[in-house]
Amino acid sequence: MSRPQPVNRATISAQLRALGVRRGGVLEVHTSFRALRPIAGGPEALIDALLDALGPEGTLVMPTMTDGQGLFDPQTTPTLDMGITAERFWRRAGVTRSTHPGGSFAAFGPRAAAICAPQPLEPVHGPDSPPGRVVALDGQVLLLGVGHDADTVVHVAEVMADVPYSTAHPTVALVDGLARTVPISEPDHCCAGFAKLDGPLRARGAQREGPVGHGHARLADARAIVDEARALLDVDPLVFLCPPSADCADCAAARASTRRFS
Repeated sequence: MSRPQPVNRATISAQLRALGVRRGGVLEVHTSFRALRPIAGGPEALIDALLDALGPEGTLVMPTMTDGQGLFDPQTTPTLDMGITAERFWRRAGVTRSTHPGGSFAAFGPRAAAICAPQPLEPVHGPDSPPGRVVALDGQVLLLGVGHDADTVVHVAEVMADVPYSTAHPTVALVDGLARTVPISEPDHCCAGFAKLDGPLRARGAQREGPVGHGHARLADARAIVDEARALLDVDPLVFLCPPSADCADCAAARASTRRFS
């Protein structure tokens, strides 16, 4: 079986524009480079293609979250499970990285400073957070080789809907100038249930899909994602949690937490 030929930067940029990436817009990207490769020039060429598609007036945003187990330094602390593209992106000259000790994001472009401005420790992904600000700025969400289970904007919808589950994670944070381990709560679970958004987003024509590199991409307005997520949550506040029969430890912990809020 022959190996696929590498896709170059110009082709990827054209694919992104054909998909509907708005020139001059705000774009939050979650990506699995493994699903898109081979790309000539590697992750750096993918980042350049994203910036090409956005143009100089656009702002590119990526998650750079960590485990919160050590004192976070936005200049040196590596990401955790965010992928090589996000890791390379935040290390680029001129990229701004937010300072949340567990839920940081990086951005480049005219809106970078506003998106990465200081935020409360919790909720990690509320309206006053980088993904919440992407929503407020009428940004788009691009999922490259991943599904909505990687989409942090759905957590914004959970916070706005005041879901009845919350899990606390011990996180090292600066408190009054001193490093302390503090519990930071968020509506956390395995997130596999976020895949339920594909159906309603497709049904209303709010999600465009197509090839980018050698992978599959989803693109939707952040507000549309929030609207559809909240509509599902209005019907069933636990809709995104795995059923008890699934034996999912993360969702079981989220279900157990609902008893504390009842």
